Amino acid sequence: MKLQRKNGLRATALGALAVSGALVLTACGSDDNSGDTGASTKPTSAAANAICDGAKGQLLASGSSAQKNAMDLWIKNYMATCSGVAVNYKSSSSGEGIIAFNQGTVSVAGSDSALKPEEVADSKKICEGGQGINLPMVGGPIAIGYHLEGVDSLVLDAPTLAKIFDTKIKNWNDQAISKLNPGVKLPNKPIQAFHRSEDSGTTQNLGKYLGATATSDWKYEAEKKWPAPGGQAASGSAGVATQVKQVDGSIGYFELSYATSQQISTVQINTGASAPVEATSENASKAIAAAKVKGTGKDLALDLDYTTKADGAYPIVLVTYEIACDTGNKPETLATVKSFLTYTSSDEGQKVLSEAGYAPIPAEINAKVRETVASLS
Repeated sequence: MKLQRKNGLRATALGALAVSGALVLTACGSDDNSGDTGASTKPTSAAANAICDGAKGQLLASGSSAQKNAMDLWIKNYMATCSGVAVNYKSSSSGEGIIAFNQGTVSVAGSDSALKPEEVADSKKICEGGQGINLPMVGGPIAIGYHLEGVDSLVLDAPTLAKIFDTKIKNWNDQAISKLNPGVKLPNKPIQAFHRSEDSGTTQNLGKYLGATATSDWKYEAEKKWPAPGGQAASGSAGVATQVKQVDGSIGYFELSYATSQQISTVQINTGASAPVEATSENASKAIAAAKVKGTGKDLALDLDYTTKADGAYPIVLVTYEIACDTGNKPETLATVKSFLTYTSSDEGQKVLSEAGYAPIPAEINAKVRETVASLS
């Protein structure tokens, strides 16, 4: 296949088309492709290494919003290079994306959690002769953002986080929080904890972390629906971040890029390592690097270690999967699916992740992703 390169004028024009046509990916939980949801404002640059041969028409995708800011850049760059292709991603939630994929209304779904056995079974009705598979494409930290006037640095551990989100700890000057933050003047102020209102893979990954590390304090199954009583709900990571930004005394969880773009303070996690660990792309990469492939065949679902105590390894991480048919993709969209996913898994595509506050997929795993994408049929 021939490497496609477009000149700067075409890149600029197509970049403008991508924005005006509302084809840019949207924020977590948002169905609006035009709103300001904390997306990166970096200028569009052509995806120099994208292979566009055969790609054409419109590619419909939907689901997870955790990868939103990375996907903003991917789509802009890809469309600036591959003329005649429109990638339209409706960002809602992992659960909704999987439903749309298994109903055949989108060719690719994004999910922060791997497909369940029953979802794989449903996918076989759409993927003729095949099934839906998990392709890890985006890694990154789930930041615990907080807004507490006068407190610029905050350390929490898993049991304390569990009690906060389970409304067992209700005030910021609680003894458990004070013990983790010697010398910090914590106000006598109620805690307002925010969680996702819709089914969310981000919620499920936070639940996996709490379930693995706070076994005495978090008794809920790790599901996409928020399980604990109390707290306040907001739509999508964008909605949770907005509430935390606005409400003094609040705490919530969302991808790091939302905290970075909105200048929201984030919690350092006491994992038992030599020092509390900050939510950064580099620290998340240290945790994700220990992941093992647990999927079989072409499925590349990962097993993450949430209990790591390695120095500098941030434990609250997620991996977002692109879900596609291994066999039985629609003929009219197959070339475009392969072209776009080849770009996102390329060295160039993965490099964009660090720039957007995410963690690239470890090289050994990403090599398997590229091989699998090339074999889609």
